[in-house]
Amino acid sequence: MTQFIDTHCHLYLEEFGEDIRGVVSRARDKGVSEFFMPNVDSATISAMLQLENDYQPFVHAMMGLHPCSVKATWQDELNLVEQWLGKRKFRGLGEVGLDYYWDRSFDNEQKLVFGKQAEWARELDIPLIIHSRDSIDDCLELVRNYQDGRLKGIFHCFTGTVDAARAAIGLGFYLGIGGVVTYKNGGLDKVLDKVGLDNLVLETDAPYLSPVPFRGKRNESSYLPLIAEKIATIVGVGVDEVARVTTANAHLIFNA
Repeated sequence: MTQFIDTHCHLYLEEFGEDIRGVVSRARDKGVSEFFMPNVDSATISAMLQLENDYQPFVHAMMGLHPCSVKATWQDELNLVEQWLGKRKFRGLGEVGLDYYWDRSFDNEQKLVFGKQAEWARELDIPLIIHSRDSIDDCLELVRNYQDGRLKGIFHCFTGTVDAARAAIGLGFYLGIGGVVTYKNGGLDKVLDKVGLDNLVLETDAPYLSPVPFRGKRNESSYLPLIAEKIATIVGVGVDEVARVTTANAHLIFNA
């Protein structure tokens, strides 16, 4: 069976509380062999770690502070991330980055938090999973500032231009491609054929950003093949080739 890896999904959220077993089972039946879960903040750690424990060895937790959770208590939240990173090994540091869509009140704090987590990712030799909503240029600039040859990772939910894609790749990062690639006006069809499969990984961001024909409904990892099918059409290869290359890329990133 063709094997896929969901490099970014939030299966621990309450949207999956009633049928998580079915969600995981359906994805496995579709060939999804591994699931990587980025953290959000202090409120999600317990559920994430419990889910990882329940579905060993193919569900993996990552630790980080999401930019939308950088608020008045950001220092306490960041301290907690640091404590957890010292307790055990995580497969990645995320979800981190900048979000200029919802609230611009904590832009400077978001940059400080991003920078500190980039430092930790370098020190621990784990990938940085970057959220860059409406902030791709600033995220790229921050990565440039912290890139000393050790920083690696994924620009999650990449929806930028060809130039931004090439900049991210040039900095040693992969592009995380999810359901947006199936949207009529998503714009990724004009980008992916110019950057190549070697620079891509697959993700769902479940429960968010469901691909067509499930747009507007809860997303889940079993929809990952739909994303691969669209990418295959754009770049002119078979789905098996998309699966093979993106799975190999995910293994490289996560040292799996």
